[in-house]
Formats: sequence, structure tokens, C-alpha cells
Amino acid sequence: MSQILEPIQAAAPADLLVGFDTADDAGVYRLNDEQAIISTADFITPVVDDSFTFGRIAAANSISDVYAMGGTPMMALNLLGFPPVGLPNHTLGEILSGAGAVCAEAGCAVAGGHTVRDDEVKFGLSVTGTVHPERILRNSTAQSGDKLLLTKPLGTGALVAALKKDRVDQAGYDALVTCMTTLNKCGMKLFEFGATACTDVTGFGLSGHALEMARGSHAHLAIDTSTLPLLPEAVELCSEGFTCGGTKANANFTEQAIAYLDGLSQGMIGLLNDPQTSGGLLVAVKAERLDEMLNMLSEESTLATSIIGEVTEHRGADPWLSFS
Repeated sequence: MSQILEPIQAAAPADLLVGFDTADDAGVYRLNDEQAIISTADFITPVVDDSFTFGRIAAANSISDVYAMGGTPMMALNLLGFPPVGLPNHTLGEILSGAGAVCAEAGCAVAGGHTVRDDEVKFGLSVTGTVHPERILRNSTAQSGDKLLLTKPLGTGALVAALKKDRVDQAGYDALVTCMTTLNKCGMKLFEFGATACTDVTGFGLSGHALEMARGSHAHLAIDTSTLPLLPEAVELCSEGFTCGGTKANANFTEQAIAYLDGLSQGMIGLLNDPQTSGGLLVAVKAERLDEMLNMLSEESTLATSIIGEVTEHRGADPWLSFS
């Protein structure tokens, strides 16, 4: 990835507070002492058959980047690719309608968008948000002694793969859709309650996004897998091979920087590398503010309020990330 990004010669003025150098969730540009703009874009291929539900999932997934920066979503533009023949207009309308419903829930205006012909359906949003320049949450500012929280269960990638093979029952499907359509609104309050760093767990899996946080913060992240919130049968499905190419790619990318406890099951290791769609927020929070944070997350009806590990000092050639 660095070889792709290094040739970029775009201007990077002082008011560009967050760029691509730490692989953060969105870019942030300061307008003045009180306001900064968050800008992000994301799109995905269908993960469920129902068009309206897919639109909801894709929108929640895109808006999450703004929440992960501690911001408030303000405006979205639709990004839609679709085949020139064979797809009814009402299907496209349902996708856009589903996304519109989630944007309305987020208080985020939909101001138009762009369509393009493609071999398969792809949909997402370009989202603009706002944040105070001194209240930005980055993925690179965790501090030694912080506790780590995860706000949604893991396993969306595994369940989506299993869904295609009719391996997921109705309860599992309902849990999957709830997970992927729930907005990470708590992100707007995290800074106020002691968060020092944040990222949302999406395509690079928990392993990849936690590794970005560790490296960016020059710290070690220690995660206890027994405390991870999980979707139904997530570990079992991973052990049965329900996964995608992204799982292997994630594992290959992170393996030299991660220590796995001896005896950790292959199903669990697969889940740690499982690409997530519209996943939860991985939050580093000051230890002395942990109870306040947990109370706030509970009041916000966050899907999970799991303490999954801690941030410690990184020493020399030790792994950046460990799973026990």
C-alpha cells in the first residue's frame, strides 16, 4: 500500500489535520479554530439479497467513518454502480431508499450523488461531517495504560459467507442485519468521555485495524479473545471455512507483527482476520474514565460494551499486537 501512496504529490497544507499517512478512517480539514470538515467515501458489493436492507447496510458502513473520527455526519452523496441491463429500476430505488432511511436516522442530508455502469452492483456514500479541531479522534493516539473497548460483535464476514450457502438460521440473520445496520452514533460522544483514539473495524478485520492503531500510536495492543463480543456461531463458521479472500489477505498482511497465544483455535484466528462490514468502533479510553464511558455506551444502547484489552508500551522488536 505504501508503494501506491508514496507517489501522491497533492498539497498537504497545515490545515489538513488528518490525511492518509496513518491510514485513518477519514480526512479532516480545519476551517477555523472551532470547525473542521470530515470527508470520507466508501462503497461495497451486496452482502444480503434484500435491496432495501443492502442500502441500509451500505449507508451505515459509510457514515461510520465520520463517527470513528468523533464527528457528526452532515451531508452524503450516493455512489452507485450497476449493470446496464438486467437490473430493474425499482431495485436501484430500493437501495437508495434504504440508504436514505439510515441517513435520516443519522440526521445526515442526502444531496445527490453519482452513478456509473459496472459489471456488478456497488453502493455506498461520500459523507461530509464536522468536528471541533481539538476533539478529533484519530487511530494513532492511543496511550499506554488505556483500556480497549469494542462496540459491536465480530463475525459479519463469516456470517455473510455462510448466508450464501444457507448455513445461517433466522436468528443469526436477524443478528447479522442488526449489527450491520446499527449506526455507531456513540462516536460523537467518545471524546467527551475519555477516548484517546478510535477506529472502526471494517475490511481489514480486527487484526488489521488494531495493528494500524498500535503502529500509529507507537504502542502495543494486548487483546483477550475470551472477552470479544461475537455474532452467533461466528467462530464455528470461520473454522468451517466460511470466509472470503480478504481473510487470508489480512492474515498475510499482519502475521509478522502479531503474536497469537499458542493453542488459539484456527476458527478464532480466522475471526480476528475476518473482514467486517459496518463493524463496531475500536476505542482506546483512559483507564480512570472507563466507568463513565461504559455508562454512556449503555445509555446509547450500543450493541456491545466489551472491554477487550489494554494499551501498553511497545518494546523494541516485540510484536505490535498480541491476542491471547
